[in-house]
Amino acid sequence: MPKLILIRHGQSQWNLENRFTGWWDVDVTEKGAAEAWAAGELMKAMGISPDTAFTSVQTRAIKTLNLALEAMGRLWVPVTKNWQLNERHYGGLTGLDKAETAAKHGEDQVKIWRRSFDIPPPPLAAGSPYDLSSDPRYAGINIPASESLKDTINRVLPYWESAIAPELRAGKTVLISAHGNSLRAMVKMLDDVPEQDIVELNIPTGVPLLYDLDANLQPRSHRYLGDQAAIEAAAEAVKRQTEKR
Repeated sequence: MPKLILIRHGQSQWNLENRFTGWWDVDVTEKGAAEAWAAGELMKAMGISPDTAFTSVQTRAIKTLNLALEAMGRLWVPVTKNWQLNERHYGGLTGLDKAETAAKHGEDQVKIWRRSFDIPPPPLAAGSPYDLSSDPRYAGINIPASESLKDTINRVLPYWESAIAPELRAGKTVLISAHGNSLRAMVKMLDDVPEQDIVELNIPTGVPLLYDLDANLQPRSHRYLGDQAAIEAAAEAVKRQTEKR
């Protein structure tokens, strides 16, 4: 039976600084690199051996994948990179401190921008320093000015069906290194999570989420790998990012 492992990239520099990141390309921190390596070591110790892997075109996810695969001794497995696995585009919030933005606009408003299902943040302003129109990795792509979780799902799931699901149906073990919202899109689909509930799901960085699937790609079970108390604390920390410090 196929296995699927989802892993959110290790802590990035803007995770550390508590800033909205989205499509902007930032690197992992030393802690983030350690999280990725530890995730790989844990999967190896549990006998999990990916046959193929997918990631976004963003550095933090790519490095997390490479470090995890290296720790497993499986840098040789095929890796496919695609922008459709990118984080959601945070539009005009990109680069802003989450807690400061909540203090300015109110926690309720920022929760709507950050966590509502179908309401996107304000669009990225023309001339923004975070404009990606000249980035070669997005040549020929209609870059969004902002995305809701629904928008993110609408680009992730077609890629799932066209590229990822066929590998799983072939009985392979698939590892995906991506982002909080692109992974929430997959979790929503796999676990049939209602819209009002998926907005409350918080995925910690650098923790493998293992799905055992049946032949129809329906989950037989799923669980985070590692110390459960530490994982719950990390997810709670993600939830509280917009709170005043």
